[in-house]
Amino acid sequence: MTLDSDLELLLKEVVWAADRGVSAVNNVTGQPNWSFGQSIFFSSTVVTTIGYGHVTPLSKVGKLFCIVYAIFGIPLTLVLCTALVERLLVPTTLLLQWLNARLGHLYQPFYIRLLHLAVIVILLVSLFLLIPAAVYASLEPEWDYMDALYYCFISLTTIGLGDYIPGDYPGQAYRPLYKVLTTVYLLVGLTFTMLTLAVFCDIPQLNVGLLFMARSDETTTDPEKVRLNQPAVHGQGYTQQRVHVRSRMDSPSPEEVTPVHARP
Repeated sequence: MTLDSDLELLLKEVVWAADRGVSAVNNVTGQPNWSFGQSIFFSSTVVTTIGYGHVTPLSKVGKLFCIVYAIFGIPLTLVLCTALVERLLVPTTLLLQWLNARLGHLYQPFYIRLLHLAVIVILLVSLFLLIPAAVYASLEPEWDYMDALYYCFISLTTIGLGDYIPGDYPGQAYRPLYKVLTTVYLLVGLTFTMLTLAVFCDIPQLNVGLLFMARSDETTTDPEKVRLNQPAVHGQGYTQQRVHVRSRMDSPSPEEVTPVHARP
């Protein structure tokens, strides 16, 4: 065998071992990839569609279960996050009402909404990007602050490139707990990110999608859409027709013309 083929076999063995939780650095064997904490972390990356790809099921049964789990887990996770966003919109709306009460006599509603959005964005950046990045930079030996900030942004935007994964350094202390806490951070951070997007889309001047929808409705040639866009005309004609038919019927009974409060 040549040197190139030997090197290729060695690399295959290293990749095979890494997929099973064995590190090639300093001949260190870490905890298995499918520990309880790691399994929770993997499950969260599947249902949130982050999908880092650093740990994957290897058996056919595991792959089949992952497909079924994703089919049911992803919609249920979206429903859960949407319900949480609806609950969080209550205090968010109270904050907007408080800003309107304090600044309504000084600024227009649009500028107050921009201030409200700025407050939500500052909370998102501070609580789920800057502060967690500092925590990860202190816990991960090979990460600096920029790497940690990059990981937080890539994760909360569900891009999930998988080049930085917390808790995979050989000899990581309390690795299962670390993975569980990271899972909680991802779920809460994604929910707050969805809340920020909901507040943004609630401002008509910033919701570009409304402009495209309005333009599409105005320029459409679909007869059904044209008919639905003109409910007043058809409703008025239908009302007039009913009134005309009713006038040709028998005269109303005294009970129909007597007010409710005057009836015995």
